[in-house]
Amino acid sequence: MDLLQLRHFQTVARFEHISRAAEELNVAQPSLSRTIARLEAELGTPLFDRLGRRIRLNQYGAVFLRHVDRALSELDDGRRALSEARDSGLGRVGVASETLLTVTHLMGGFRAAFPGAEVRLFQSNVEEMDRQLRAGEVDFCMASQPLAGPDLESVELLREEVLLAVPRGHRLDGRESVTIAEIADEPFVTTRRGHWQRALLERLFATEGLTPRLSCEGDEPGASQDMISTGLGIGLIPAMSRLAGTDTHVPVAWVHVEAPNCFRVLTLVWNRSAYHSEAARRFREFTISRPLMTHRRPDLRTHRERS
Repeated sequence: MDLLQLRHFQTVARFEHISRAAEELNVAQPSLSRTIARLEAELGTPLFDRLGRRIRLNQYGAVFLRHVDRALSELDDGRRALSEARDSGLGRVGVASETLLTVTHLMGGFRAAFPGAEVRLFQSNVEEMDRQLRAGEVDFCMASQPLAGPDLESVELLREEVLLAVPRGHRLDGRESVTIAEIADEPFVTTRRGHWQRALLERLFATEGLTPRLSCEGDEPGASQDMISTGLGIGLIPAMSRLAGTDTHVPVAWVHVEAPNCFRVLTLVWNRSAYHSEAARRFREFTISRPLMTHRRPDLRTHRERS
């Protein structure tokens, strides 16, 4: 077997679809199918289960993939180490985040402090983060859901209340707080499964034996407040948005949710066994030394009401 075979296998295993993998690799589908067949013949066992035109990674393929991921990750780390030793810069750091709005100011501050660092930023849900981290595609994940594994380490960056945002003029506009039972029949703007807002919404409702009604679900958490302001529904928004003053250009009303654990915890996660460039090490130190926000209950009154 050769490295090209292994990279082709890794891509097919990720997509579990020959056509999509061939498109990603920019190779002909029949050629990719033959590559996988030759690899299986050399190993003496099938790596995929064939179901008509569909394929699924089987138990043998899953075992082999773990070793392939580690081997290719080591080679990629070696290339990065050589590149950094040759070049005068700090190297590259890759970061995945569920929403880019969370890390915008942090990344800007890091680039200003370390202009010699090359930064790659990805928007990913928690499942993609897990794969990217283990495959060595990113150095760090900024996750609002747990990422666990024997080689993963994490540090808490932020713990904040999650608020209910409602359109101006809504029946809850002006309320200090609500219970889950009071909003059980309201339509919700939220994210697709895999994002922390959706997981939190379903968890809060499940605690009360309820299922939320959804009016809008998408892949960009940062767009939820815009959807809510137009009257499409209500939704859960982190207090960071309220404190950042986003309601000045996307008008919504804010309400506390009287439910246990209605908050999010943002963590920085990395693989301690992976190679980290000088840029990655500087990024970790920079991020940990700058706490984003403390866990406190924000004052929802307007500036006029407070004065």
